[in-house]
Amino acid sequence: MDSGRTVVIGVGNEYRRDDGAAVAVLAELAATGLAADRITLCDGEPTRLMDLWEGADLAVVVDAVRADPGEPGRIRLVAVDADHLLADPLADEETAAGTHGLGLGHGVALAAALGKLPRELLIVAVEGQDFSIGEGLSPAVAAAVPQVVAEVRRAVDAHRGRGTGP
Repeated sequence: MDSGRTVVIGVGNEYRRDDGAAVAVLAELAATGLAADRITLCDGEPTRLMDLWEGADLAVVVDAVRADPGEPGRIRLVAVDADHLLADPLADEETAAGTHGLGLGHGVALAAALGKLPRELLIVAVEGQDFSIGEGLSPAVAAAVPQVVAEVRRAVDAHRGRGTGP
């Protein structure tokens, strides 16, 4: 049964070191193929996110986040349940806004308030270490990229297995 779209959205900037983690993940997914209707990069601005996941049954969002104290390379999976969203899903991240202004968590909260969340939303966040200007991921984040790719692939495949994918 095809009841909607599957989208994978990377939030990041390849010129802000670890903030480029999503760029690396999307490049790997595009190179190896993924059964998603859309694989795209976004700056994380809330209205752009809402436009990208509009009409999606499943949206997987990949982002690098700051955490204090942090463990660079640690992966966090946040399944957003719109029916039970009481607050910003990344509120425990002191600087969840990172380099994206309002931040992904704020965008999710806004989309929930406006009734514009996808049916399923999974955030795959990797803790970054270096968000300074420049190219290249820190070793810990670079080492986490294959696992993030696997998590995204697992979520998309599980969604397809339930008969709600493309």
